[in-house]
Amino acid sequence: MTPHHLPFYITKPGETDWLMIVMGIFLILVILGVGNLYLHLHSLPERMAHKSQKLQFEIVAVLGLVALFTHIHAFWIAALLLAMIDLPDFGTPLRSISDSVERIAASSEGSDANEPAHGKAAQTTAVAEKVEPGVPKLPHGPKQEVKSHA
Repeated sequence: MTPHHLPFYITKPGETDWLMIVMGIFLILVILGVGNLYLHLHSLPERMAHKSQKLQFEIVAVLGLVALFTHIHAFWIAALLLAMIDLPDFGTPLRSISDSVERIAASSEGSDANEPAHGKAAQTTAVAEKVEPGVPKLPHGPKQEVKSHA
């Protein structure tokens, strides 16, 4: 009952359907490719924050994961915006200030032990005039030592 001339996509009984095999492989490759593209696009805010060494990198990463698992796109948009914004770095200048104050304190403690008493007052006055020229001078009294409990 079958016609003698069948199209190539119709297989004869008992033969392998090559078109179905090729389309199955193609479907698997397309699904993997689209999934890879989706995950690559989804991790865009995290990669942007990581490249520019942002302080808020962890927050961007968490927002990206929340958006991935909940499918709420507002989290992804928030992560993208947060990755694009440069938050000011307050830690580095404050750390630099504290390091400088520690160095000044260490250098003044080391120089106090080697100088005579009258030389310390003159040096302290000279340093105060160099650092803060408009500030009135305070009388220098005896220095009290602080004991550490270490």
